[in-house]
Amino acid sequence: MAPPRTISESGFDMFASLPKFIAELDKAGELIRIKDFVDPHLQISEITDRISKSGDVQNKALLFENTGTGFPVLINAYGSEKRMAMALGVAKLDDLALEIEQLFKKMVAPKQSLMDKLRALPELAEIVSWMPKTVSGRGACQEVVMKDPDLSKLPVLTCWPEDGGPFITLPIIHTKDPETGLRNVGLYRMQVFDKTMTGMHWHRHKVSAKHYNIYKKLGKIMPVAVAIGGDPSNAYAATAPLPEGVDEYMLAGFIRKKKVELVQCITQDVQVPADADFVIEGYVDPSEELIWEGPFGDHTGYYSLADYYPRFHVTAITHRKDAVYSTTIVGIPPQEDAWIGKATERIFIAPIRLTMLPELIDMVMPVEGVFHNLVIVKIAKEYPGHAQKVMNALWGAGQMMLNKMLVVVDEDVNIHDNLAVAKYAALHVDPARDILFSQGPMDVLDHACTAFAFGGKMGIDATKKMPEELAGFKASATAGPIVFDKASLQKEFPKIHAVNDLLLTLGIPMLFVSVEKTEPGQLAAFAPTLFAHPIMANVKLVAVLDHTIDISRMTDAVWRFANNLDPKRDHYPFRDAQGMTKMLFDGTRKTKELDGFERPWPNILVSDDATIKQVDAMWERLGLGAFIESPSLRYKSQMYGGGAVAE
Repeated sequence: MAPPRTISESGFDMFASLPKFIAELDKAGELIRIKDFVDPHLQISEITDRISKSGDVQNKALLFENTGTGFPVLINAYGSEKRMAMALGVAKLDDLALEIEQLFKKMVAPKQSLMDKLRALPELAEIVSWMPKTVSGRGACQEVVMKDPDLSKLPVLTCWPEDGGPFITLPIIHTKDPETGLRNVGLYRMQVFDKTMTGMHWHRHKVSAKHYNIYKKLGKIMPVAVAIGGDPSNAYAATAPLPEGVDEYMLAGFIRKKKVELVQCITQDVQVPADADFVIEGYVDPSEELIWEGPFGDHTGYYSLADYYPRFHVTAITHRKDAVYSTTIVGIPPQEDAWIGKATERIFIAPIRLTMLPELIDMVMPVEGVFHNLVIVKIAKEYPGHAQKVMNALWGAGQMMLNKMLVVVDEDVNIHDNLAVAKYAALHVDPARDILFSQGPMDVLDHACTAFAFGGKMGIDATKKMPEELAGFKASATAGPIVFDKASLQKEFPKIHAVNDLLLTLGIPMLFVSVEKTEPGQLAAFAPTLFAHPIMANVKLVAVLDHTIDISRMTDAVWRFANNLDPKRDHYPFRDAQGMTKMLFDGTRKTKELDGFERPWPNILVSDDATIKQVDAMWERLGLGAFIESPSLRYKSQMYGGGAVAE
């Protein structure tokens, strides 16, 4: 087993408070302190959006020391690979996966002799030392007890102009199964409605929602406690996709190589980390009427629309004397949450490989795919259909059940290079043979599904094909740049507003076009006409986006496409005269009038003009470095019109 990491190895003492982490960020040159007043209502979010998208030089953690509440705000603390690794006490995020793999192999290795078994005892003792423990007395999180609990005294952010109100965005939420007593720790947004009430936005696929349903069945009040801040490993563990019944604080203990110490809440029978900065105690009454919660600018880059969720009633608020309010914003990628997701991607490769898919070599979730929408994996292929086996296994594994598009490649591909993956797929994918469509549960934030949280999935087998897999199919390799006349294409098809042929110039037979839809069934009729034209002879795949979208930026085109597509519903195949199957994918907005789509369609996240001007005016005096233009200016023309709901 790898020895516990030390401060000198990690650069960060994992056994300290959030203020200690802030000091380490400052020491490493990864923190900007803002001393002037900045309003938690929209202004902090606008500044953070600019900083998080600025690149390596100006992308720093931000500490807003004057929020008008008496509590500073820490944001973007995990907004780079370096800072995410610092938060978890490692030099590289892959280090934790290696530690997990080493631990697993040692624990399951055959132990034939008495000496082998005795040698394993220290390893077992170390594992036990990582288990969470409830200690007596009060913790640092209870140094101050608010006489009258009041959420308005916390600097809770309103992030985007159409948000339903201020939202707590990094709450570590503790619930218990009333029948087994097993704890669950999750991270779900909380809209603040008044001094002592919030919404509790736990999705149907989450364990806390399951606990809620059990309490409702039993007719019991549900105790809940919310921690904010503390050791960064606690917040990360709350986001981790652990199997149900596995205590998140076991993972936090493994990361920090020391058990998480918990203390008893003062008004609820719930235990919380002693080192938290804030603790909000309360309850949910399952018999109570639900509350209309949202909208909220979400990590998809779109608003998640308002819906009914349980009410959380506050019974106590406690905090450290030197408490710092830790928060985040999510929105159009890249944002801070991309690096939290990257940590999960790197850490959980080992458990997937060791327990389910030994052929899995690596996995990546490109930031443009906002976690669930797009996943690329590489495998050691051994037999025909191996890629399809991996697809089905992953679609049945925990949170991977929510994946929309899955690409499988061979072990010699650098999957961290999107163009390398695309070039490899161009050589080895025949759309008729190698694209698999399925359906199943989807993220509740997926607005493109015809039905809420249920929709289509697409698996792409981009591995080299074995003889059995080639039966009845022609070779489909493409080599070198593809000659293409996009001006002639637009002249021939006036409804095409713009063409992005970058991939064609790289020998990848995929084209992005933007089209204004004006009539029902337009793209279904357009596909065969388009593919039948001689200009399209060497193009296999066409992705169609709305005419309002700037498709010249490939990252934005992929982000919008991945969000707006239900692959099973929105693909149109065509077989050309040479017998080659081609496909058009509809990544446009769906409406009732043109598509028979009954659900409301959300808008993308853009700051309002007033906030942009306010931040422009204060930028120089805040000490944030060179002026950064608002990213929202790039997207204003791409909005659908309306507010949170597109008109």
